[in-house]
Amino acid sequence: MKTNNQQIALALTGASGAVYSQRLLQVLLSQNITVHVMVSAAARILCSDELGWTLPGRASDVHKFLVNEYQCDPDLIEVYGEQQWHSPLASGSHQVKTMIVCPCTMGTLSSIACGSSDNLINRAADVMIKENRQLIVVPREAPFSAIHLENMLKLARLGVCILPPNPGFYFRPTELAHIVDFVVAKILDQAGIEHTLQPRWGEE
Repeated sequence: MKTNNQQIALALTGASGAVYSQRLLQVLLSQNITVHVMVSAAARILCSDELGWTLPGRASDVHKFLVNEYQCDPDLIEVYGEQQWHSPLASGSHQVKTMIVCPCTMGTLSSIACGSSDNLINRAADVMIKENRQLIVVPREAPFSAIHLENMLKLARLGVCILPPNPGFYFRPTELAHIVDFVVAKILDQAGIEHTLQPRWGEE
């Protein structure tokens, strides 16, 4: 386990909004932050539909794909399969202080809220909660049902950051990239990561 730089766990699930995780990963890697990536089976389908990515089934092959995609240091990315229980993220002894689920399906939200830990993503989130570490969930659904809202309230009361990808338009975006950066900037702010994706309110 690396200890010489900041580390983030990033889970991709099957909710629409792969562009958010794509951009988030790009910004994290550009700052030499080690990213521990978990990709669900549904997220592989989503990335194909929304990004044109053909992600392999094996974690080692996904690692090669992402290193090639971002042209980054291979040591900055760790990739784990959904059932890779020997991953450090499955234990509270790891050094990762922040986990982001982006985008987050309502199924994943429900599993985290009830502590099912039936795959690595859910278990890693459960570890963050039990160890009083930072968990940021980016739920992408519309409209929310009472079940969804109750699950979000349950997690919020446990200290989980619920951050729906709701962009503001006061800065008059003219491109999709501006809207994506608005949401990613909110995620980075919550994670305590510096960025220059957009000016802050009151700044030129």
